[in-house]
Amino acid sequence: MTNRTVLVLLDPATEVRTSVLELLTIARGLGRVEAVALEAPTVEVLAQLGAYGVECVHQAELARDGAHVSGDERHLPAVVAAALSAAVRHTDADVVLLPTSFAAKEAAALAAHELGAGLVIDAAAVGEADGRVVAGKRVFAGAWDTECAVTTAVAVVTVRANSAVAQPAEAAVEPVTEGFAVEVAPSPVTLLSREVKADTSGRPPLDQAAVVVAGGRGTDGDFGPVEDLADALGAAVGASRDAAFEGWWDSYVGQTGVTVAPRVYIGAGISGAPHHRGGMQASQVIVAVNSDPEAPIFEICDFAVVGQLADVLPQAAAEIRKRRG
Repeated sequence: MTNRTVLVLLDPATEVRTSVLELLTIARGLGRVEAVALEAPTVEVLAQLGAYGVECVHQAELARDGAHVSGDERHLPAVVAAALSAAVRHTDADVVLLPTSFAAKEAAALAAHELGAGLVIDAAAVGEADGRVVAGKRVFAGAWDTECAVTTAVAVVTVRANSAVAQPAEAAVEPVTEGFAVEVAPSPVTLLSREVKADTSGRPPLDQAAVVVAGGRGTDGDFGPVEDLADALGAAVGASRDAAFEGWWDSYVGQTGVTVAPRVYIGAGISGAPHHRGGMQASQVIVAVNSDPEAPIFEICDFAVVGQLADVLPQAAAEIRKRRG
């Protein structure tokens, strides 16, 4: 254990998501663990953070020209970046860890620029070697595994979900909460409204799920079997870009869509074009179901099933439910 201070972004502060628990687990291997919040954490959140070794929660007191920054605006990447930059200066932290959502990646880039820090996006592992923070990541659509050593005083890293198994600390601590002032620069953009889309499916977010079931053009627009298998597994549902562009599903996996690295990825009716492979090839186990035995996705999968997904997926879902009791 070094004497580094590691800051982990907690946004929102009303819950501790699995991806944050993974970040806290990684952070404990790097040094002293602290969190940065944009609002007051609840008692339940503080208890959970303490179980994972967080010693202090730094709550940003955001202001612009003497006026309090609104609740909606505080989640914008530029505002989050200002809070992170101020937190690093306030704590003299060495490492900042964030999840790998689109908003978090933008905030990480802005904060790294402000701090003159080394930046690694979409890391799959974070450790240290020769006194430096080293991040491992896959590049070129999953074709190469690389290790990136940060040579600057501060490292800013976004980490893919499922990169570590979340583990509580050996001994829980009682985190203290302290505020610190953040002056937010004037913005050329005015936020008029912000609406968080409610998810009533009960499924995990696509970019954080440990298991993903995705459907492609082979579904012919019927995602029923895909959703049924996902619900049997407790998985997230995704799609190929073509399926999303057809309006069959609202989010797709790919280089320009959502990049995922679950423990299990099931692609149903997806041919495996390079664009799609670039967004899921880092998955630990890949299962492909396709009626075409020459489908390119079979070149990278661990398990291949040649057949109609409308037949295969319901059978798999039924067997899974049977085995689960």
